[in-house]
Parts: sequence; structure tokens; C-alpha cells
Amino acid sequence: MKITSLITTAALSGAMLTVLALQTAQAQTEPKIDEKCQVMLNYDVRVEPKKLVMSEKGKEMYRMEIDKLFIQGKQVSLNDKQKTLVNQYSDAVSTQVPEVIGLVNEAVSLASQAVSMALTPLLGDAAGSKLDEMMAGVQKRVDETASKQGDSYYLGATEASLQNTFDEEFEQEMENLVQSAIGALMINIGSQMLSGDGESFEAKMEAFSQKMDGIGEDIKQKMEVQSKGIEAKANALCDNFEKLMVLENQLRQEVPELSNFALTKNN
Repeated sequence: MKITSLITTAALSGAMLTVLALQTAQAQTEPKIDEKCQVMLNYDVRVEPKKLVMSEKGKEMYRMEIDKLFIQGKQVSLNDKQKTLVNQYSDAVSTQVPEVIGLVNEAVSLASQAVSMALTPLLGDAAGSKLDEMMAGVQKRVDETASKQGDSYYLGATEASLQNTFDEEFEQEMENLVQSAIGALMINIGSQMLSGDGESFEAKMEAFSQKMDGIGEDIKQKMEVQSKGIEAKANALCDNFEKLMVLENQLRQEVPELSNFALTKNN
């Protein structure tokens, strides 16, 4: 899973789907994450109290406990230096994974706000429950890749699942929502156009266009501060993952048994 892609895609989803006059909001809600940071995870990661487990398709590849390392179920004998590195690495991963999951959920919340702010004026309040249902489905799919359950955290390695959540599936759900509410959409648009300022049809169209631009500007202003916060956190996470990769390389050099089990890589 590409960490920057996960975060950026989530944060972008709300803005890129705010149709009609909302394109302005997209530029302001897109986090500008360092392009040099392209950290990928090769394994699923589960962080538990006093335990760190790396797995692939449900099969445990290796796990770390306090002063202990198990590779494919077999304990590896460690000297004091190796134990120190194992503990440092386990602590670093156990700190960063919850931060990634928290940031993903923050980005999903931002996307939900943007979508709701964009579509409610067009579809009416009656569409609110459908929007909530749609975003609940998005959150469920996100939880399959990045989730917290009690004191345990899970971060999946499959990049495509998160991408599809905000590309193919999300766009299809948005399309279905708009199609199902097309009648309300046309009525609301027609009503707003007819009640707009101006005597001629052209003047009312211009007034309606300006109103849509105003909605886009309002979204931009309200989302910009949150988006910048996500951007700052994402870049900090990128720096932390680069440090993690250095620590992982040291660990793999000191523990040859781990040489074929790299968790992270820079793309």
C-alpha cells in the first residue's frame, strides 16, 4: 500500500466529486504531499499490545515481541544488539501505524464533509440519509485496509483496495445517488434558477451560476484549513517512514534471517 496515495486519495475524493461549479474547491483541498515520499508496504501489519505481526494473505511471515523475533513461526536466537534493534524497530512501527490509520480516517471525514456540502444544496435535505449511507460504505471499505479495534491496529499492504474505494466504487455510488435523485435534482435546480435574481432567463442562469460558484468558494474556505492540517501530518509521516526504512535496513543487516522479509520499500 502506498502511504501517500492512501492519504491523498482519501482527501481528494470529496473535492473531485463536487460536481457542477465546485471545481475550485478541488485545488484547495488536495494535500500537497512530498512526491519523493513513495513508501510502500509489502506485508499486512497488525499492531497489538507487546506484539507486532507481519503477514501476507493471512499467513504470518514474522512477528516481534519484547526481545523476541519469530520468522514463519520459528524463534530466532538474538544477541543483545539484535534485541535492541528489534525492540526499536517494533516500537517505531507500532507508533507509526496508528498515526497512518488516524490520518486516513481524518481524510475520509474531510471527504464526507466536502461531498455533503456539495450535494445537499443540489439534491436537498432528503438526500442526506443516502449520503450518510454512502459514506458509511466508504468507511467500511477503508476499515478493511486501515482499522483500529480496541488496542489493535491493522494496516493492509494492498494499495489497489484503497484506490478502488475512492475511484471505481465511490464514483459508481455517487453516480447511482445522483441518478436516483435526478428528479429532486432537476426540481431544485429549476426552482433555484427561477427564483434567482434577474428578469430574463439569461440573467437567472447567470445568478444561478454565481450561486454555484459561491458554494464552491465556501467549500474551499472551510476545507482548506483541514486539508493543510492533513498535508502537514502526511509529510511528517513520510519523514518518519523514511527513518523507519533506515532502521529496517540496519535490522536486516544485523539479523540475516530477516534479509528476505522487507516490510517497506521506497518506490
